[in-house]
Amino acid sequence: MLMSAKGAPTADAAYARAAIANGSRSFAAASRLLPGAVRDDVARLYAWCRHCDDVIDGQVLGHGERQVEDGAGKLAELRSLTEAALTGTPTGQPVFDGFGDVCATHGITPRLAGDLLDGFALDVEGARYDTFDDLCRYCYGVAGAVGVMMGLVIGVPRDETCTLDRACDLGLAFQMTNIARDVVADAKAGRVYLPAQWLEEVEVEATPSALLSAENQDAVWRVSARLVETAEAYYLSANVGVARLPFRTAWAIASAGKIYRAIGSRRRAAGPERLGERVATNSGQKIVILATSALSAARRDGRGAAPSRTGLWQRPPRP
Repeated sequence: MLMSAKGAPTADAAYARAAIANGSRSFAAASRLLPGAVRDDVARLYAWCRHCDDVIDGQVLGHGERQVEDGAGKLAELRSLTEAALTGTPTGQPVFDGFGDVCATHGITPRLAGDLLDGFALDVEGARYDTFDDLCRYCYGVAGAVGVMMGLVIGVPRDETCTLDRACDLGLAFQMTNIARDVVADAKAGRVYLPAQWLEEVEVEATPSALLSAENQDAVWRVSARLVETAEAYYLSANVGVARLPFRTAWAIASAGKIYRAIGSRRRAAGPERLGERVATNSGQKIVILATSALSAARRDGRGAAPSRTGLWQRPPRP
């Protein structure tokens, strides 16, 4: 058993390692490169995020998304268990107790944890995303905030805001890629994430039925490809932060970024006729990406000066 910053033994991480291995093969491959000292805490953070996402989306380890009854009640329970864990109150559930240990050890604030749950609240409410800025705010909640928390876990000091900004940008890029990949699956679950203004430009209504209509397949693919292209600026911004990390950590994060970028590229290259398929990278492609990412990490110089795409996590405190 490890010890948390509060001096109490941390929850065993076996559940978290299983969650990351089964929930995301892409992230699991990259996380194995992390220094052993933080690997289990990264897995604990992932397990909490994965569990909350699964509850809200009615899925198991990221698969089988379906419409959920009483989403508001389920979200309230997630908030209650998370708040208990953050105060060090045992919940009897390893995924929450382990997350509480991670927060205590690495200085993750209740506000950051709450930002993720606020993002899921938009799903529960059936929010509509009229503009790309609207979508960015959603992406921050469910992924950008996770990027900041992950940055703290891997050792980025809280006052190193430039690097944490870039971690936030990487989270946004990941979520944009997910949305582009899963546009059909999300529509089948009753959700539309593509900006309504973008859909209007190609004469498609921002409704699940319109996105699933065969006559709109080409247009919807064009909008999903546009989102993949837009995510590129966020991936490039994130590279500036990666360049400031120690080699092993930079290798792991660069690998995760390149794997997700490859998923976006495959989504775009698959064309409209394969819009409903869940594209992914295979084992051989992952091995190549891991190798090239090692070279990129070795050549990092940390001098990047590109402006951050967003500073959402640093916005003024809530009233």
